Amino acid sequence: MKGLIELIPSEWLEEVINLAAECTVVVDHNGIILYMNHAYCEFLQVSAEEAIGKPVQDIIENSRMQIVAKTGKAEVASIHPINGSEMVANRYPLFVGGELVGAVGTVMFRNPKEWLDYSRKLQPLMEELNYYKNRFEKELHSKYHFGDLIGESRKFKEAKILAERVSDSHSAVLLLGESGTGKELFAHAIHHTSGRRYAPFMRLNCASIPEHLFESEIFGYEEGSFTGAKKGGKKGKFELANKGTIFLDEIGDLPLQMQSKLLRVLQEKEIERIGGRAPVRIDVRIIAATHRNLEEMVERGLFRQDLYYRLNVIKIDIPSLRERREDIGPVSAVLLKKLEGKFHRRGLVLSEAATLCLEQHNWPGNIRELENVLERAVNVLDGQIIMPEHLPLYLRGEERSVSSAHLDSSFFQEQTFQIIPLRETVLQAEKSAIINALKKAEGNKAEAAKLLEIGKTSLYDKCKQYSIK
Repeated sequence: MKGLIELIPSEWLEEVINLAAECTVVVDHNGIILYMNHAYCEFLQVSAEEAIGKPVQDIIENSRMQIVAKTGKAEVASIHPINGSEMVANRYPLFVGGELVGAVGTVMFRNPKEWLDYSRKLQPLMEELNYYKNRFEKELHSKYHFGDLIGESRKFKEAKILAERVSDSHSAVLLLGESGTGKELFAHAIHHTSGRRYAPFMRLNCASIPEHLFESEIFGYEEGSFTGAKKGGKKGKFELANKGTIFLDEIGDLPLQMQSKLLRVLQEKEIERIGGRAPVRIDVRIIAATHRNLEEMVERGLFRQDLYYRLNVIKIDIPSLRERREDIGPVSAVLLKKLEGKFHRRGLVLSEAATLCLEQHNWPGNIRELENVLERAVNVLDGQIIMPEHLPLYLRGEERSVSSAHLDSSFFQEQTFQIIPLRETVLQAEKSAIINALKKAEGNKAEAAKLLEIGKTSLYDKCKQYSIK
C-alpha cells in the first residue's frame, strides 16, 4: 500500500485532498498543525506558512482538534462557532501502528447558508422517501392486529387463539368463512404478529383478476415483453411480497387454468417474469381465504386437489355473525367508535332495544352488513343513542323472528305486529332472492344472474345496493 501511494506525485496528493475534503487540517499528538490545505487557509484568511507549526487553537477559533488528538475520541458533525458564524466540522483521531499520533479535521459546511443549500437539495428526496414510506405503510403493511378482532363467543375465541398460535409459523393458512366475517382482518393480524411483520403484506383478490392479466399480476414482466409493457418492467405480486406474506382472497373463485400456474409458484418457490430469462427465488408465506366449500369443489373437479392440500396446512374456520349473536353488542360498539371519527360525532351508543333487534337478525352479510346498518342509523340520528326507529324497517320487523336471508309464508300473512310498507317488503324479498340464488350458484354471480333471469350487470348493481358480497 505504501508503494502505491509513492507512485502518486506529491503535487497530486495536495489536489486529491482538496477534492476529497474541501477544508482539511492535520495536527500532531500535541495539537501542533502539521498540514492545512489551501481551501482551509483561504477560509481562515491565513497562509500555510503562518499556520504550520503553530498550536491549532491559535489559528482556528474555538478549535477542539487538540482535544481529539489527546483523547482519541472522534467528534462527527460537530457545530463549531467561528468568525461570527457556525460551521459543521468532523474531527477524527489518527492512529498509526496502534498508537495515537494526532488528529485530522474536515469542514462539512462553512456556514448556515451551506447547510440550507444542502437541505434544499435533500428536501425533495426526503419528501419522495416519505411518500413511498407512507405508501408502503398504507398499502403493503398489515393494518390490523389481534386486538382489533372483537368477540367472546366460544367459536370466535377458538379461531382467534389458533390464529395467534400459528402466526409465527411459515406454514400456509386457509381461512374459511362467509363473506363479511373478517377473514381479511385475521390475515392482517396473523402477518402483524409474525416474524415477517416488517416485510410487505400483499393482498390479491383472485376473483377480481381477469384471466389474461393473471400472469402479469402474479409474475410481473420485463421491459418490452409485450405491447404496452412499462419501461423498466414490473414486479409481480409474489416478487413484491418477498420475505413477507401474500393474502390470496377468494381463492375458490380462481379458474382451473390459473390454479395450475399458482400451484407451480407455491411448489417451486420461484417465479419467472413474462419475457424474463431466469427464474427469481421468492420467500413468501401464503394466507388464503374463501367462502366456498373447497372440499366439495375438489370432488366436483372445480378445484385442484394438489393446490387444496398445498393451501390447507392450517385451516381456521371463522364463525358467521349469527353463530355468535352475543358478540353483536361488543362488535357494534367498536364499529360505532369507527363511525364517530367518520361523522365527527362523540358518544354514540346502542340502546338495549336496538341491540335486541340486531341480535334477532340473521346477518347474511355478517359484520360488513352490520357496519352498513349502523352507518345508516348514524345518518338519521339526531342525538347519541340509537333506538329501534333508527334502524332499517326490515330489522324492526324482525321482532317477529323473520330472517333477512329467508322469508317464510307467515311474513306476508296478516299479523298484530307493525305493518311493513310494501316498498320495504319488495326490497326485502328481492334481497332474499339474490342471496338464495348466490347460495345455489355457490357464489358464482354469472350463474346466479341466469337463475334469476336478469343481466349480470344488473345483478352486480343490486349486490352493491344491498351490500351483498
